[in-house]
Amino acid sequence: MKIGIASDHAGFEQKKQLIEQLKEAGYDVTDYGAHTYEVTDDYPDIIVPLGMGLLHKEVERGIAVCGSGVGVSVAANKIPGVRAALITDSYSAHQGVEHDDMNLMCMGGRVIGQALIWELTQAFLKAKYDGGERFQRRLNKVIALEKQFK
Repeated sequence: MKIGIASDHAGFEQKKQLIEQLKEAGYDVTDYGAHTYEVTDDYPDIIVPLGMGLLHKEVERGIAVCGSGVGVSVAANKIPGVRAALITDSYSAHQGVEHDDMNLMCMGGRVIGQALIWELTQAFLKAKYDGGERFQRRLNKVIALEKQFK
């Protein structure tokens, strides 16, 4: 599976560690930035390349890390085709994919530790979209909302 990853300065160290873990686990990882630690960078700028990677199917899933995870989640959901959520527990990490076809998991590097980041990442990447009638019906409504408010 091709995974895209991005972080601002507040998630930079966690992103570096996560890239190593993902590669060791056999994932194909694309780092969309930031590529250097820059305390003045802004999360909206770093999430756009990852969101575009998802939109253009360069990657199947994305992971973004900022200080709380809220900023990257808010910004990512402005990009058509991106279904991002702030994740802090294993249930939501897999359920978001299974029920809502979430394709971008957002986490807070200042609020959760590396062990939990890895646990959430594994749950997110192992999950598969259910595709059942009720889930697809709801997803279709979300996609319609996205088109309605372009």
